[in-house]
Amino acid sequence: MGISEDTGLREKRAGSRLTLTTVLPSVAWIPLARGHAERADEMTAGHRARKPGGEKHAIEDFLYDYYGTRPAQLRRWHPGVGTGLAPAPDGLPEQAGWKFYTTLPEGIVTLDVEAYMHARGESVRYIHGLLTATASRPAFSGCFGLHEWAMVYRQPEHRRHELPLRLGQEETDKVVEQHPIRCTHFDAFRFFTPEAVGLNRLQPTRATQVDLDQPGCLHAAMDCHKWAGKLGPAVPGALALDCFALAGDIRLLDMQASPYDLSSYGQPAVKIETAEGKQEYVTRQREFARRASALRARLIRVCEELLGPALAAENREAVAPHNV
Repeated sequence: MGISEDTGLREKRAGSRLTLTTVLPSVAWIPLARGHAERADEMTAGHRARKPGGEKHAIEDFLYDYYGTRPAQLRRWHPGVGTGLAPAPDGLPEQAGWKFYTTLPEGIVTLDVEAYMHARGESVRYIHGLLTATASRPAFSGCFGLHEWAMVYRQPEHRRHELPLRLGQEETDKVVEQHPIRCTHFDAFRFFTPEAVGLNRLQPTRATQVDLDQPGCLHAAMDCHKWAGKLGPAVPGALALDCFALAGDIRLLDMQASPYDLSSYGQPAVKIETAEGKQEYVTRQREFARRASALRARLIRVCEELLGPALAAENREAVAPHNV
């Protein structure tokens, strides 16, 4: 039987790693692509409105400045690895002209896994290993967002945000000194002030990220957006936007629980220096960890589709010593 438009279709081409599990007819993928663009536009509307005037936003800019998110790239809909797009009545889908896509003789457009892996194979293996190791660990939820406090510890000037400290510098420093700090994520730890570095129970490095990232960490959860972006066209559009949405929700808590005064943004503080604030933080942190766990699992499956069963198993074995 030739290629049809039935879900569950599998075709393996000789000498190629191309595997199609689904082929979407145009009546299915056109609304999906349109809905994806509309959802992406809604999610990035504030940032796009502020950008022409150079207006800063201490909460939301992180998603664009730190992660390098581009709204135009985010609104591009990708069907994901293993899914092909049948031609529309007016011709091939626009993905036919995008990087890492190929058009099969039947006119079906899909990700060229061989070309993609030739260019990004090492990144796929790293992401798969890191996410697999992270997912293997129990979630730790006793950090209370103190990484943001450690970033301003004994730092009266040149802070990352032009916002006042909710408690002032002296009281902020006391909060840091009165709490154990156990930050596991290197990309948070590397922004600690020099005076705060030695207060952390761990000393994360880029080299130990696979050893230390754990699923309760807000930054590890936000990084689902980072890894979805790195995997690019292999990630289905809905998954990419789900990761971005989670990152945005987490970023809000990250700043609400920080020492900064967010009253100018109309956002209440999560006062982690109090028992009530700690409880609120942990409750929301655990919900984010639950959401991130599901997204991380989906990203791992994308990686395993790209790697294939043998390479995926080999990669899982390679990171097994880190899964402690």
